[in-house]
This record gives sequence, C-alpha cells and structure tokens, in this order.
Amino acid sequence: MAGLVLCEPKELYNILNQVTKLSRLTEPNYLCLLDVRPKQDYDESHVITAHRVKKELDAFKPYPFEILEGQIYLGNFAQACDPQIQKDLKIKAHVNISTESTPFFVGDSDKLLHIQVRDSVDCNLFPFLRLLCHFIEVHLELDSVVLIFSTRGINRSCAATIAFLMHYHSQSLKRSWASVKSCQNSMILSRSLVVQLSQWEKVVLGNIITDIQEPFC
Repeated sequence: MAGLVLCEPKELYNILNQVTKLSRLTEPNYLCLLDVRPKQDYDESHVITAHRVKKELDAFKPYPFEILEGQIYLGNFAQACDPQIQKDLKIKAHVNISTESTPFFVGDSDKLLHIQVRDSVDCNLFPFLRLLCHFIEVHLELDSVVLIFSTRGINRSCAATIAFLMHYHSQSLKRSWASVKSCQNSMILSRSLVVQLSQWEKVVLGNIITDIQEPFC
C-alpha cells in the first residue's frame, strides 16, 4: 500500500493540471483529497475540487500552472483567451509571448506586455528579458496576478518564467529550471533558449554557474 503523502495547495493544484485535456480530478481512484481549510477559503479557492467535476466534466479543461502562489501563472494561448480562467484566477495582467493577440487588456500597456517572438528553433527572447522582469515585478508590488503564456505554454513562456525566477530570487538557471519543471513537467525548451538563459544567468549573477550540457536541460 502506498504511503500517505501531504502536499501544499500549490503543489496539489499543479499535479491535478499535469495533463493535456482533462484534469486528473476526473480520474477514478486517483487520490483522496482531505481539505482542512476554513469553508470561506475553500469556497474562494481556484482549485476546482471533485464535487464540481461531475457537474462540469463536459466543459472542464486544465488551468494554468501556478508558479508563485496566487501571483504568477504559466499557461497557453487558449487559457489566456478563456474569460472563466481570468475570473477564477483573478488575472490582472498578461505577458503574451506569441504573435497572436488575446481579447484581454488590448491597448492597455500597463496590464499587457506583448513580446511578439515566433515559436522557432532560433527565436530570440534575450533582448526582452529586462523589460519582462520589470513588468512582472511592478505587478507583484501591486498585488496583481500575472499570467505568462505562449501558444502551447511549453517553450517560450517557460523560458520567460525561468528567466524571471532567476532575476527575482537571484538564483541559478539550474535551480529556476527545477522550480518551473516541478510545476510544468511538460516543458520542452529549444536549445537556443537554453543558451539565452545561460547568458541571462551571467547578467543576473555575474557569472555562468550552470553547466547547460548537463542532463537537466
């Protein structure tokens, strides 16, 4: 019999969303969820719990991954266009790293940072990293919730999220990579973006600490 594993709400939320079509809450016999929060916290939570799944199964889809609790989410373009997700997660700003535009925050440069970088093997995100980090930090200071996204949410937006964590926590590429990977285990970064993150590590820490030839990449 498997042992008892306790986890934080953020970790549980991301585990339940580690799929491409349906949340793992729809899988029978997956887990026993014991929620000990006060009823008000439970009712206001963005974790959609089992009693709602049966009712909403047909329309259910995974939500963005939570990177910093209640502050930063990582997702894809479809999630960024979903008004219910914006409402449930209280999203107040977008970092859009794609060539497409969403219906939200159009024309509002205070709430939208649109970095129009194509999803290609040689896409160049490096010139935008200072601006990106500044934009997100400003919104964190305002207690605004930020959604970082790209078309599929596995390459450009993951790289941007890693870069921000490196800057925000003054930590290595390897540590920031592991942090994002623990939330979004489907991320697949192009080699070009890995090299750019290595260059960003030198900017943030003054030296290259992480060996990007290691298997973690």
